[in-house]
Amino acid sequence: MLILALGNAIHHDSAAVVAEDYEILAAVQTEHLTRIKGDGRGAHAPTIAEALRIAGAKLRDVDVLAASTNAMDVKYFSPWPWRRSVNNAVAKLRGVPRAAAARWHGADYRGLTYSAKFNPAQYMADIGLRRGAQFFSYEHHLAHALSALFFTGHDNALAYTADGGGDNTFYSAYHLRGRKLRTLHGGSTESFVPGGEPVDSIGLAYAGMTAALGYRRNRHEGKLTGLAAYGEPLLAGELKSHFRIIEDGRVHADFKSNEEMQDLIFRLAKTTTPQNAAASIQKLTEDILLQSIGVYLRRTGARQVALAGGVFANVLLNQRIAELPGVEEVFIFPGMGDEGLAVGGLYQFLLQRDGWPAWLSRRRRLENVYWGGAFDGGLPKVFDAPGIARVEGEGGVAGTAAELLRRGKIVALFCGRMEFGPRALGARSILASPADKSVNDTLNKRLGRTEFMPFAPFVLEEDADEVFRLADAARHAAKFMTITCEVRGEWREKIPAVVHLDGSARPQIVSEAQNPLYADILRRFKQKTGLPALINTSFNAHEEPIIHTPAECLRALRAGRVDYVAAKAGVFATEAAIRGAGT
Repeated sequence: MLILALGNAIHHDSAAVVAEDYEILAAVQTEHLTRIKGDGRGAHAPTIAEALRIAGAKLRDVDVLAASTNAMDVKYFSPWPWRRSVNNAVAKLRGVPRAAAARWHGADYRGLTYSAKFNPAQYMADIGLRRGAQFFSYEHHLAHALSALFFTGHDNALAYTADGGGDNTFYSAYHLRGRKLRTLHGGSTESFVPGGEPVDSIGLAYAGMTAALGYRRNRHEGKLTGLAAYGEPLLAGELKSHFRIIEDGRVHADFKSNEEMQDLIFRLAKTTTPQNAAASIQKLTEDILLQSIGVYLRRTGARQVALAGGVFANVLLNQRIAELPGVEEVFIFPGMGDEGLAVGGLYQFLLQRDGWPAWLSRRRRLENVYWGGAFDGGLPKVFDAPGIARVEGEGGVAGTAAELLRRGKIVALFCGRMEFGPRALGARSILASPADKSVNDTLNKRLGRTEFMPFAPFVLEEDADEVFRLADAARHAAKFMTITCEVRGEWREKIPAVVHLDGSARPQIVSEAQNPLYADILRRFKQKTGLPALINTSFNAHEEPIIHTPAECLRALRAGRVDYVAAKAGVFATEAAIRGAGT
């Protein structure tokens, strides 16, 4: 059965996934095609077309469409006979979720369901799916939870989600024990309070502080995570006084609306430095979520934790969770934001279709997220361009790249199928030596970035424990660069470019099986330098999505973002750069 699943968030991070039953064939984020960072204009036709192209399928082959009706244009919903004035007003709001539109116009939406009003036939026809294809509407937070839970071997696990809100919910918690999943908290209430809604969301609070410090919500929260290391949490007490954890583990706040919470955060941010404000929101996030998750762990006796939702892009928080007493493993789905809903929606449909025993028997531990398009065959043709030359060195591509990195050059890796999610994991990465801390400033200047955290390192499996103090609970998560850990003291001065102010780092552990070229470059670099780690940062300039195609890669090389590009077909540079370097 061919399944098309859409992570069509109305505001940000839309995506399309194509799968043959449980096997993901392709996953594409809209931003990679439109080149608009965080694009959330629904998983529109080009995104769907690209995912189907990668999967070798056509629209007519799709048997099931899985999507969230909470992010649909209002034109796909039937009229409301109970309030004509609201209907007329909402009819003017194209591209706005029906429930949100109702709230804005003062409608009491309690007791009504999306599924009862949504017209799937019209929506599917507009996409171009064949008649007879099945429509499945997934639940936002359950989709997040299942995206993490499916890719583990956990049999006594707490699945926990937290974000800025989805299906009118900010958190969810589920306990998997044996062959049963019990809902502890969450699910779609599908109700709104006229004139406003209570807000308990740490995700919205963190986004509010991001905006209060002059950054962009849903985009730059990671900057605050880095900035927090330079400040003191002077505002944390005042912020925390508005939140509490009730006995069953749920997060509650005393704000009557999001506007009230945002007003407080903006006022408080003006009373101290940006560093202190960032440290304060980081401490609030850690304290509240550690307390909430801790209650659920004690209630259930769970030993493993599966996490998803945008809040868990916070790698410092994830480390703290892994350090909780009794936790044996933490896994964060690498597409933890709303792009990951397409994956979770897929597995939610399969769960409904097959039931728990069959679903659980198909689970597997995630080894990689190379689910995007591969353009290796087209790269040599694109790079056969005026002013571009191939660099030949000993040891083939890996040996040449390692030698260039030893010399302090910046080398981009364009290799195989693109990663899914926000992290570059060796398919579209920029590599550099971690031996000189000044490379951070050099890279940031060339990429137009302003960052507070050092870049992330990648390390071979056999060297991970020598360089990092990595808890067993964090080891699987570290394959996807979703968690921090301590750098061992003897290595901090040897690889300063990847060490945070507190002595931690955000490593990626790699193996030959995951990405042979990526691993081989590092192995040869270690042989030349004695250093078992290299910098890995995403191959993109500031405010741009990660490089997707060979043409985009060529433009970045010509613009001087990097010195060289390494690919399966060879190592390339501009002729001017080669002459200047004497290569």
